[in-house]
Amino acid sequence: MVRKKYTRNEITLVVFCTIFIILILTFYVWHQMESVRIGYEEGELEDKVLNLRKEVEKLESAKSSLLSLENVEKIAKEELKLVKPKEKQIVYDDFNP
Repeated sequence: MVRKKYTRNEITLVVFCTIFIILILTFYVWHQMESVRIGYEEGELEDKVLNLRKEVEKLESAKSSLLSLENVEKIAKEELKLVKPKEKQIVYDDFNP
């Protein structure tokens, strides 16, 4: 049985085709891995956005409760020791020309 000898051009062509196929497969695998990584990262960021929105809602409700008139009056009286003005301390201006 006689083996066929390959020419240098045929060997070079096979080597380049093999390298090209390996490069394409490597790129494909890298692309798939990046897609999965970006998907996980997107999910984590969406969770963070959801948590931040919940925190903003909590802070807005706390803000509205702190700014309620009853609470402001209570803080003014108890912590700041403010009192209501007496009738003679109130000055009314007539702005009609």
